[in-house]
Amino acid sequence: MHLNKMYICPMYSKELTKGILLPIILKLLSAGDKMYGYEISQKVREKTKGKIDISEGALYPILHKLEHQGVLTTEKVFIGKRVRKYYSVTKSGKKVIAKKTEEINDFIETLQIIFQPKPLTT
Repeated sequence: MHLNKMYICPMYSKELTKGILLPIILKLLSAGDKMYGYEISQKVREKTKGKIDISEGALYPILHKLEHQGVLTTEKVFIGKRVRKYYSVTKSGKKVIAKKTEEINDFIETLQIIFQPKPLTT
């Protein structure tokens, strides 16, 4: 007896998602809303239905790098005794986002050539 089971991937591997985290973060922030780190990771988890999970260890180095490069700017907001750091895109960052979006869309098209080849027509 052969059972036809569909494999459900609860979460993509870190190896698979590592190179896509930066464009994902930029795309979320490009909506114009400022967001803090935990909010970004929650939004990614929500939008991907839990398939992409950005750990703090992966998220904050990317945010700090983007801030250092002038792609993002930060605003500190005091909430009680805690400080929450909000990230938003700079004007020059919008150009970076456009370039990264174009690059990732091209990459997706290239992957489709390999993984979803079009049938040969005769």
